Amino acid sequence: MRYLPQTPDSRAMMLKAIGVGSIDELFDDVPARVLNAPIEGLPDHMSEMAVERHFRKLAADNLSPSTAPCFIGGGAYHHHIPATVDHLIQRSEFLTSYTPYQPEIAQGTLQYLFEFQTQVALLTGMEVANASMYDGATACGEAVLMAHRVNKRRRTVLSGGLHPHYRDATLNLTRFTDFETVALEAAPGAEEDLAGAIDDDTAAVVVQNPDVYGQLRDLGPLAEACRAKGALLIVAVAEVVSLGAVTPPGDMGADIVVAEGQSLGVPLSFGGPHVGLFACRRKFVRQMPGRLAGETVDVDGRRSYVLTLNAREQHIRREKATSNICTNSGLCALAFCIHATLLGESGMTALADLNHRTAAAAAEALSAIDGVGLKTDVFFNEFTLELPKPAGPVVEALAEKGVLGGIPGSRLWPGDESRARLLIVAATETVTEEDIASFRDALKEALA
Repeated sequence: MRYLPQTPDSRAMMLKAIGVGSIDELFDDVPARVLNAPIEGLPDHMSEMAVERHFRKLAADNLSPSTAPCFIGGGAYHHHIPATVDHLIQRSEFLTSYTPYQPEIAQGTLQYLFEFQTQVALLTGMEVANASMYDGATACGEAVLMAHRVNKRRRTVLSGGLHPHYRDATLNLTRFTDFETVALEAAPGAEEDLAGAIDDDTAAVVVQNPDVYGQLRDLGPLAEACRAKGALLIVAVAEVVSLGAVTPPGDMGADIVVAEGQSLGVPLSFGGPHVGLFACRRKFVRQMPGRLAGETVDVDGRRSYVLTLNAREQHIRREKATSNICTNSGLCALAFCIHATLLGESGMTALADLNHRTAAAAAEALSAIDGVGLKTDVFFNEFTLELPKPAGPVVEALAEKGVLGGIPGSRLWPGDESRARLLIVAATETVTEEDIASFRDALKEALA
């Protein structure tokens, strides 16, 4: 919290300006029994040093991905981030720059956004990408809104393999529209009839690859079914590192691709910030949300960058605006851009290969335990296990043994007993052979 010192004179000046005689008068509307009620366990005051010591002690109770074997994924992944990334994004010209309203003084910002867009387009196999969104989940909702702007239809179908948080964000963003959003249900490994759910009023089908259970699929047949009915295919990618090994959605026929880019350059931070990726086919670019930086030349013929599309409420009618990007999204996009640049094409492929090999080793070791079944047959770095007992208490027991052992089904689908024994496990390049052995041993004990 920022410390803002005030003198008695400055306080008196402010109180006079707002028409009250004392600070206590500011709280006249708050009942005295609430205002003066002591909070159990909370002292009236502590010294700054004591407060720091207290919170360090509380923080020490947490089990951190950097200090324990981490097998948690589900849309937020623990990857190694080169020190170069943090060093460069903290340069003052990046850390303090505002959104690029003034291209003549923001050429550096516009250039890295242009490079970011190029990287996203190459990774997703699409023709155009924007300059980032808040996160993958809200990008998914924006993609659905965009699809309705494109073909003016009134219905969207969400795959049962879509991450529940992506589904909920999409339903929240579309709840005040006049079109219908249908969310299917799907069990791990089960085929869902998405093609059969498309009708003549379907604007788009949203599918995740790998899906929330980690399952990889060939989306080509679904893309053909969408084209036959005039619907758009929206593909969500929760783990962007997978695109270093998996056929890009654009090459499988996707019309719009949204993704979570946190895996590159952005650390886990108790839920955010993340960075959303958004790409589409060129013919839809004028309906794309967000901002798009382009390359051009100035009056002297020198290379320069401009905001080519910028559908902000300052520029067009508020109800038509689609840009909702904040300054911090730009900084996260820069971190993504730097990390992707450091990796390069061959590095991205090598990182993806290492992730997959590590996950395959973890799946083999864990599914060999008596009573544990592997529910995902084709996966990248995340897979689903079925345990002989509810996974929630097992995860708690694993944490007691110093292992962050994945996401229980009850966390993503609360109240759904059919998925309570599912455990979704992720393994990135940060996982070692010793980590896998620790997880295996701890899981054996927890299930005994």
